[in-house]
Amino acid sequence: MFFLETAISLFIGMFLLTYLTIPKIISVVEHKRLMDKPNQRSSHISKTPTLGGISFYYALIFALFFIHGRDIFDETIYIIPGLTILFIVGLKDDLVVISPGSKLLAQVFAVAFILVNDSFVIYSLNGFLNINEIPYYLYLIIGAFIMITIINSYNLIDGIDGLASVVGIVIMIIYTTIFYLTGEHFFALISITMNACLMAFFGFNISSERKIFMGDTGSLIIGFIISILTLKFLALKPNDYTELPFLLENAPIIAISILIVPLFDTARVFAIRIANKRGPFSPDRNHTHHVLIDYWGLSHKQASFIIGCFNLVFVVLFIVLGSTAKNLGMVIMLVSVVVLLGYVFFKYNYNFTALKQKIILKRKVEKLKSKPKKKNEGQKGVDVE
Repeated sequence: MFFLETAISLFIGMFLLTYLTIPKIISVVEHKRLMDKPNQRSSHISKTPTLGGISFYYALIFALFFIHGRDIFDETIYIIPGLTILFIVGLKDDLVVISPGSKLLAQVFAVAFILVNDSFVIYSLNGFLNINEIPYYLYLIIGAFIMITIINSYNLIDGIDGLASVVGIVIMIIYTTIFYLTGEHFFALISITMNACLMAFFGFNISSERKIFMGDTGSLIIGFIISILTLKFLALKPNDYTELPFLLENAPIIAISILIVPLFDTARVFAIRIANKRGPFSPDRNHTHHVLIDYWGLSHKQASFIIGCFNLVFVVLFIVLGSTAKNLGMVIMLVSVVVLLGYVFFKYNYNFTALKQKIILKRKVEKLKSKPKKKNEGQKGVDVE
């Protein structure tokens, strides 16, 4: 009961804090002309305020102050430095673009604070693919890879209105449920805080009048929090899984299913860029959401809603399967789904210039087909008379 009261108070407080301060951020950004200017790969056509992620940072700091004491291993003190590093880097990248190498180095320093905390140490995969004990040095490598991958994956899906918010909300709802059931209330409250921020931001992000982007300031912070929650989920002890509706050995597959949208999209665009002999971090419009908009003609809201629903359905499906299926079967199914999705998206030509030409050509062909039809109809009418 006490947790429920705290959770509700925290959600309402952080929602209002974010909702009431974002308009102030928009006013300052517009006054200082720190707008995001559209370019050839942008999904927006007008200058738009950015830096919405600033509200996430101070909301999380406030929340950590109030929930500090529930963290058994004093995790708050380890989270704040990493959070601050990524906030500063994201803020600088939104104002003055920095190199991918500099961002990666900052991420390494940020995740280092988390990895050295005993709460996040992964001692075992509990029989997943027959892997049990994990040496500490291997944990550091795996943990760093997991966190950096998640941070960058989430950063890359922030390309259209509402998508990063919708996917983030789905992920936070799932982690809130997981950590509540396992008794890890500190991490459940962090998930609730992040959800309150995203829901408050979402309304502005899809607005036509008071629109704002979260920018790298926001996407790096959210990605960092998601990576922390994922690492904590994988570090849960066997007795913590008794209340969860899936087998202990399937935890790594469940974690992948929770993050399927950012992980799949990142793997796909990296593969396309490398195949085209370009750098994996080189910008383009090859992301899944760009394909849905450019080729299938969906709006930003429609594409975000579809991807968010897919994420939720995918997680629920794997949780249900994970309650009885062995991990090898789960792995086979996961690989099969990824291959199928890969085929669906790879069958198109994802070079943006060619894609644009293909769309224009398709419209011209449809227009030409409609003209003879009208002419024939006219001729038939004359013959009848």
